[in-house]
Amino acid sequence: MANLYVKAVPPADLNRNTEWFMYPGVWTTYILILFFSWLLVLSLTACSPGMAWTVVNLSHFLVTYHFFHWKKGTPFSEDQGIYNGLTWWEQMDNGKQLTRNRKFLTVVPVVLYLIASHTTDYQNPMLFPNTLAVIVLVVAKFPNMHKVRIFGINADK
Repeated sequence: MANLYVKAVPPADLNRNTEWFMYPGVWTTYILILFFSWLLVLSLTACSPGMAWTVVNLSHFLVTYHFFHWKKGTPFSEDQGIYNGLTWWEQMDNGKQLTRNRKFLTVVPVVLYLIASHTTDYQNPMLFPNTLAVIVLVVAKFPNMHKVRIFGINADK
């Protein structure tokens, strides 16, 4: 009778900047935001579904690259500045590579690329920016790129 309750172990990641991604339902919410963004672009503009997916793909690229791979540090002061030199991607899962969250966030741009490219029939005007966006996002997520600053861009001074 003493073991009626399951003892929940707090996650190892105590970084408030990245711990929100460990909550249940975040992946579903992420996918729904992308889908409703596509519906919003499709309904507000007079473009084709393929063009709307391209707009969502490129918007996703700009937002996630900026917030996940460019911006450093955390908005919280209680971490005493220990994350000031790290991007959100480098902080996630305490820097552990190939976790479920990292794999999910790597697959999302690839799937968006496939949807956007397929719905535009792989035509040249939209294929190039879609391909460029997926290459940049996927390369930035490689384990070998952890804490790497190409040509010193965005490096600490």
